[in-house]
Amino acid sequence: MNVTRRGMFKTTVAVLAAGAWWPRFRLAAAAEELKVPDSVSTDKFDFEAKGLEGWTTVDGQWAVEEMADAPSGKKVLVQRATKNTFNVIVAPPGPYTVVDVSMKFKPISGQEDASGGIVFRFADGKYYVVRANALEDNFRLYYYDRGRRQLATASVKAPALGQWHTVRVVAVGDHMQAWLNGKLYLDHRDSRFKAGRVGLWTKADSITAFDGLTIRGVKGGG
Repeated sequence: MNVTRRGMFKTTVAVLAAGAWWPRFRLAAAAEELKVPDSVSTDKFDFEAKGLEGWTTVDGQWAVEEMADAPSGKKVLVQRATKNTFNVIVAPPGPYTVVDVSMKFKPISGQEDASGGIVFRFADGKYYVVRANALEDNFRLYYYDRGRRQLATASVKAPALGQWHTVRVVAVGDHMQAWLNGKLYLDHRDSRFKAGRVGLWTKADSITAFDGLTIRGVKGGG
């Protein structure tokens, strides 16, 4: 009888624990993947042939550097400022109303934060950002408007320091989805910002490298 009770207790605990995360996981896993039209233009940035001509630095110390393990060649974009709250740089094309963005990032170091993210619908200093952090086991979507506010979060295995990882976000109307290393984790709706440019993001003392930024989208709303 003791064995049976112990087994029942373990089963009950497992079910209760599963219930805390299963609905959110099931929602993301079952969501139909958002698509942008096949006919849209594509802009790619691997930092091999061009530097940062046309880019807009909002905050941070951004520079193209050579890196031995660069995914796309020999050069990557690195953010090295460590005293700003957020560091943002915005790519030349856009603005976009509908967008599919992917990039690779490598968190190099950071004691307070070691993150990399994609900024989208950036306009007049306001934007959405989806980010992963090597010091935390979560993947999150925020909006920024004179302050950052969380919109959605998912539990993940923290992306390892010193390794390359892939983040992707698709935004169609008020519907947004985000992937980390090829897996869909976030599926959310928010109608706050309609259009804007695309950029890259870090926080606090994160020193982070970026490469392979690819933007496919419908331009407009400027």
